[in-house]
Amino acid sequence: MSADLNSPHQNNPGIMALPIDPDSETSTPDHVPLDSRDILIVDDTVNNIRLIAEMLSLAGYSVRKAISGPMALTAVEANPPDLILLDITMPDMDGYEVCSRLKVDAKTRDIPIIFLSALDAAFDKVRALQLGGADYITKPFLKEEVLIRIENQLRLRQFKQDLETRNQDLENTLYQLKATQMELVQREKMLGLSQLISGIAHEVNNPISFIAGNLEPAEQYFETLVTLLDLYRQHYPDPEGEIKSAIATADLDFIVADFASLLKSIHSGTVRICDIVQALQTFSHQGESDTKTINLHATLDSILVLLQTRLRGQGNRPAIAVQCHYSDIPAVTCDAKLIGQVFMHLLNNAIDAIDALGKEDSGTSETASSPTLSIYTSVTDNQSVSVTIQDTGIGIAKPLHSRIYEPFFTTKSVGNGTGLGLAISYQIVVEKHKGSLSFESTPHQGSKFTVQLPIKFQG
Repeated sequence: MSADLNSPHQNNPGIMALPIDPDSETSTPDHVPLDSRDILIVDDTVNNIRLIAEMLSLAGYSVRKAISGPMALTAVEANPPDLILLDITMPDMDGYEVCSRLKVDAKTRDIPIIFLSALDAAFDKVRALQLGGADYITKPFLKEEVLIRIENQLRLRQFKQDLETRNQDLENTLYQLKATQMELVQREKMLGLSQLISGIAHEVNNPISFIAGNLEPAEQYFETLVTLLDLYRQHYPDPEGEIKSAIATADLDFIVADFASLLKSIHSGTVRICDIVQALQTFSHQGESDTKTINLHATLDSILVLLQTRLRGQGNRPAIAVQCHYSDIPAVTCDAKLIGQVFMHLLNNAIDAIDALGKEDSGTSETASSPTLSIYTSVTDNQSVSVTIQDTGIGIAKPLHSRIYEPFFTTKSVGNGTGLGLAISYQIVVEKHKGSLSFESTPHQGSKFTVQLPIKFQG
């Protein structure tokens, strides 16, 4: 049992509290909002609790009482106080154990604890402070001293909480500054890229249209020449020796047979270039307003055309099989350039993940030997559609999942990633379009990113 503060001095080492000097300044802290300060007194001696509670109540504090360690822990768990006055010597559970339990719990470790005990040995004080106590007051005590120490601890805690709040505000501001800087840099970059793509598409479109427009007449002229040549050979089967020699040297029969194949190859290449030009124009949306209604399937197809060179086999990695599982979805009103940028980031990341797995497994695993990129579209409800991009790549380790959308964070090797792609995509989809961007990933099995967009964008 701890000492009773009301017992006589000669029989009790924990004598009553010394009186306040009536001429001293008031002990009630007038610059601390007392009405919101909740103090828990823990002591197994009822008279001690009564005396301290009366003193604190007169000072304006809200007071709660606990007469044992277990009761104190229950009270703190139910409603954490602003400060605890804790006696050490109590049956069943002493103050040291109470303090230890409170300090290991994240919810209660920051509550300041002032030990108030008749034990005045240096060992007791050191142990109390080592366990996390904020202060130690030995009995007998001055009421003024107790009140001032309580006020100091409450102020320290308030300063700490204010500092944590300001630090959090600074972190949020820094994050916003980084996000704004990232958005400005990326917006400028995409504007320049869009203008460059549009310019290239325009410049390539003119000569390729000229070539495509002249291929059909060229084929007709060639057929006419071959017909005339056949007629000539039928009517003059035995030409002069010089002509025979020239025909043999030129291998005229091979030229006639191969020229048709050559024209077909030129036609096929021209069609391919036209498709690329169309894809570039679709991706850049140059000359169009930012917000427009688009066909997501056309946007995805145009990006896949632009990524054809990356989808082909690379070193030991075979070509990536692309599977498009398109559903019947409505056109979506959105910022077309930004949404195209999101899908470009996600598809590029999927290919990077497949490449990374191919390098790590050297094509020995099933996913590395048969890389696949799948795209799914669907209507999620009457107001939104979803696009899922799934790969059979290297995947993302579980501990990194919480950081995947952080600006400048990347799982790629140095020099192979800026850490902006997913952060920008999240900003575009979630913050600008009020949609959602989620993912699932398993190491060495692949990742699945799902973009959900509202059908009508309120920009």
